[in-house]
Amino acid sequence: MSMSVSRRWTVPVLALVSIALVTLASCSSSSTATGVGPTTSAGAPGSTAGAAGPTGSTANATGAAGSTPAGSVAPTGTPVGGDYTSAVFAQPESWLCRPELTDDPCHQSLDATVVNADGSTEVQPFVPAADPKVDCFYVYPTISTDDAVYADMVPGEEERNVVLNQAARLRSVCKLYAPNYRQRTLGALFGAKKADPAAPAFDPYVDVVDAWKQYLAHDNHGRGVVLVGHSQGTGMLSRLVKEEIDKNDAERALLVSALLIGGGINVPEGKDVGGDFANVPLCRAATQTGCVIAYSSFRATSPPPDNSLFGKPRSGTGQVACTNPAALGGGAADLHPYWKTKDAHAFADPATAPPITTAFVTMPGFLRAECVVRNGYSYLEVTINADPNDPRTDTIGGDLTPNWGLHVVDINLTMGDLVDVVTQQTQAYVAAH
Repeated sequence: MSMSVSRRWTVPVLALVSIALVTLASCSSSSTATGVGPTTSAGAPGSTAGAAGPTGSTANATGAAGSTPAGSVAPTGTPVGGDYTSAVFAQPESWLCRPELTDDPCHQSLDATVVNADGSTEVQPFVPAADPKVDCFYVYPTISTDDAVYADMVPGEEERNVVLNQAARLRSVCKLYAPNYRQRTLGALFGAKKADPAAPAFDPYVDVVDAWKQYLAHDNHGRGVVLVGHSQGTGMLSRLVKEEIDKNDAERALLVSALLIGGGINVPEGKDVGGDFANVPLCRAATQTGCVIAYSSFRATSPPPDNSLFGKPRSGTGQVACTNPAALGGGAADLHPYWKTKDAHAFADPATAPPITTAFVTMPGFLRAECVVRNGYSYLEVTINADPNDPRTDTIGGDLTPNWGLHVVDINLTMGDLVDVVTQQTQAYVAAH
């Protein structure tokens, strides 16, 4: 059928651009870069040295690209934590979300309206875990609109909105920790902001690893932890796994799972371990722990083109990992998406739709997905179960250009499934420990 505008699921252009404009290097787990262009040998973001970040950088970090903050966790095989203290991340205001910050964006309303295929609706209250047994450590994607090459440590509405959209729902199973970090901004990615090649190089990863070590030393207390990232956030956490967790027995023992979405985790073709990580495998069952869930999503009707930004290794050999959180063992399964209500029209004709007063909406049975390998690309293929005769919309938004796929809504598509998997993994982890 021809698609009328009234049947489209729309997402504001600013939201799309803000989440989507991530550099190729940011999304690559094998790169240490966090900006446009190739990585220098020193690990500086982008092809040129970046300007130093704002004052207030981490006390235990040198600030140099590719450096490792002093006070690192103990070597492989020894306990995590220690007496590491960050001058920045010891301060609650350096975090977007922490369990004790009840006025942070993660503690906003997460109730959702279920829109069924027949048009009926029901409210689904969000229930946070009363006594969560594990933690979640979330790093957000490229989102900052700060007027600089690198963001400052003061979050704006864009950071607050993305953590609410991508991570807050995990509070139903874990304590959520989400550090601010001086990421490479949208202005830098657009080219509007240029790094000064004469300035000291800066690497945003020093903030992420500093926050991680502060968390291990003062908040973890031996609890299991789920890593959660998207796009540039996935680039940061992939590097954290590779440089800190994968080679450290004590840290690896804490890993419930790593949700490394919208990036590129490389594995040998047909294998679940190797490639980017020597010891951390892909997840193939909801009860498996210490493993990685990773994918990039494309419409079934718009597969990756030859210039796709996702689905193939950007360097080396092997294959980009795809693990469908709705069917980790393989095959197709219905997804359980969650969308912010203000970003979406769930009905074909919004003028006749019933009022939706919750912050989120979900549509059961509307989407189906399967990990596929087609034309050399490995990705999550998303099919829309549209019915032009029912009152629900027939499509979704989330596209910029074909080579981006559905990158901007990677996590929205599977949010309910990710929560379900983390719940099962948590139960398995706690039972084993």
